[in-house]
Amino acid sequence: MFADSHCHLDYNGLGDRQQEVLANARARGVEVMLNIATRESEWDVVLGTAEREPDVWATVGIHPHEADQHPDVSTARLIERARHPRVVGIGETGLDYYYDKSDHERQQASFRAHIAAARETQLPIVVHTRDAEDDTAAILREEMEQGAFPGVIHCFTASDAFADIALDLGFYISISGIVTFKNAKDLQATATRLPLDRVLIETDAPFLAPVPHRGKTGEPAFVADTAAFLAGLRGQSVEDLAEATARNFYALFSKVRA
Repeated sequence: MFADSHCHLDYNGLGDRQQEVLANARARGVEVMLNIATRESEWDVVLGTAEREPDVWATVGIHPHEADQHPDVSTARLIERARHPRVVGIGETGLDYYYDKSDHERQQASFRAHIAAARETQLPIVVHTRDAEDDTAAILREEMEQGAFPGVIHCFTASDAFADIALDLGFYISISGIVTFKNAKDLQATATRLPLDRVLIETDAPFLAPVPHRGKTGEPAFVADTAAFLAGLRGQSVEDLAEATARNFYALFSKVRA
C-alpha cells in the first residue's frame, strides 16, 4: 500500500473530477493522501476534502510564491488552524528563487513564521526549496537551534550536500515523479543512497506526472509508478519500498494515527 505524501486534490484538473481521481488512487493501492495547501484561500477547501474523505489529510500553509500576497499570515494564525483534527502538517512553505514570484525577504519571513508554528505544534513542516539551497539550509539550521521541529523536504531536486544537511537535521526527503525523468541523473544518484527509513514518495499532483504518464495531468494513483521506478533504482522490491515509505509517512505525520 502506498502513501502519497504530497498532492493538491483541489487544483484544476483534479478538483473537478475528484471522486474519479480518488477511485483511481485507491484502485492502485494508495491508502493515504496528504492534500497540501498553498494559500489561505485554499485552507477551507483543502480541509473540506479531508473531512469528507477518510484517507485524505490536510496541511495549512503559504507557498513561497504566495508570500507577497500573504504579508499578515502569522504563526498564531497557522497554529489556530492546525488545531483542526484533519490538519497533520504545516506548509507547504520555504523558498523559491527560480521564479521570483515573491520578494526574498518576504519569503524568508513567511518561512520562519511557519517554522515557529511547526515548533509549537510539533506538526511536520513541508518545505519547498528551489534555487535557494543556501538560504534554506541556513534558516533551517538557525531555527533548529531555537528548538527542534520535524519536517520533510518535498519534491527533492537539490544537491547531495543539501540532502545530507536535511538528513542531519532529522528531516525526511520526499521523492516525486521527477526521479523517473531521463535528465534526472543527479537526483537518481541521490535517491539510491538515501536511508530507507527517511524516504517518502509523492506525486505533487496535478504536476510532475512520472514516466509513463509524462505530459498528462498528475494523479495520486501515479505514486505507484514512481515507487516502482525508485525501487528498481535501489534494487528493492516495490512491496518493500511501499511498506517502508508508508511506515515513514505515518512516523512523520503521526497525527494521522493518533
